[in-house]
Amino acid sequence: MSEEKTQSLKIENIVASGSIADSIDLEMISAKIENCELNKKRFPGAVYRIMDPKVAFLVFSSGKVVITGVKSPEDLVLCQDILMKNMKEAGVLCHETPNVAVTNMVCSYDLGNKINLNKVVLSLSLENIEYEPEQFPGLVYRISDPKVVALLFSSGKIILTGGKTMEDVERGAAFLEQKLCNI
Repeated sequence: MSEEKTQSLKIENIVASGSIADSIDLEMISAKIENCELNKKRFPGAVYRIMDPKVAFLVFSSGKVVITGVKSPEDLVLCQDILMKNMKEAGVLCHETPNVAVTNMVCSYDLGNKINLNKVVLSLSLENIEYEPEQFPGLVYRISDPKVVALLFSSGKIILTGGKTMEDVERGAAFLEQKLCNI
């Protein structure tokens, strides 16, 4: 994949999940941590938001967390540090090292020219494609290696999701670009 194309890949969201403690008292942390809300009628965990970087943590009594809204791998490390510091200050017995890993990356990508989606459908193997323009304006293309899903739009915009590393996403984009060049 050309260097220029790789640089046009933009991380829109990184989702990570894992365990930071054996258990967490959600009532306690929602009372002690600013911007940490608990509404058990609506959601079984606490929702803790920070503004810099703008991220949401879903915190569960099992000690598990989901981190969403992260825009870079560096911000993920920073967010984990902020979460661990605030949990410890609130009195949570946290694991020495959080066991949190990226579960999904969503990246956008602009091919720079329009895509004839009907032509793509006719040219690529149909078992990996879903295209129902009456239902959704994009074509869904499931790439098996790396395991990434690409949403292609006629405008030339592409969304890549499902990768766990930037390398997965870049390989998926390169594979897709090569397939599209052959059409």
